[in-house]
Amino acid sequence: MPTQAYPQNPAAAEVRGHLEFSAGKKTQVIPAVLWLKPIDRTPAAPFAPHAPYTLLQKHKMFSPHLLVVPVGSKVLFPNADPFFHNVFSLFEGKRFDLGLYEAGSTKEVTFSREGISYIFCNIHPEMSAVVLALSTSLYAIADSGGEFRLHAVPAGDYELHVWVEGVQQSALEQLTRHVQIVSPSADLGEFHLPAIAGRPQDHLNKFGQKYDKDAKPPY
Repeated sequence: MPTQAYPQNPAAAEVRGHLEFSAGKKTQVIPAVLWLKPIDRTPAAPFAPHAPYTLLQKHKMFSPHLLVVPVGSKVLFPNADPFFHNVFSLFEGKRFDLGLYEAGSTKEVTFSREGISYIFCNIHPEMSAVVLALSTSLYAIADSGGEFRLHAVPAGDYELHVWVEGVQQSALEQLTRHVQIVSPSADLGEFHLPAIAGRPQDHLNKFGQKYDKDAKPPY
């Protein structure tokens, strides 16, 4: 990977970057995360202690849609709807199936490895969420204008990663690179990406089959 360096200064830096999409695609509703993973002799950047995280199910929606947690975190999945849900994930971050559970009950999952988990309900295809488990606390979620800002980043060497919902993994991997932060202010520049496909509304159910969109949900 190429290395990008900034003017020498031992102070912690404010780091920024910006998303740019082909065809002038707007970014207001596109979840995106940038993170810096310490490498070489750069000290680790662990998360501060935190109580279990929560991904609420209410009004046939997950809230929040995007949840960033440290590796090893426990995430609670309370059901605040007056009917059953069946939360599952079949993606690389964490594979699980919580089965049917009723209104007012809660189940939990420990995200024990780094990665991205797309979360769905096996009953309600319109429900989706993303849990991103990281080993570094140096991350930023893009604002409505596609801007990333990280504060107080220690000087050092990092592997830069970007994730944007709806963008193919192959395109995101092209953005991964080695950066060296040694300035009180570092601009990572623009991250150019193809037009996105949007949220994965047409995902398969937990059995790898299409949802029956004409069928009335049993719950």
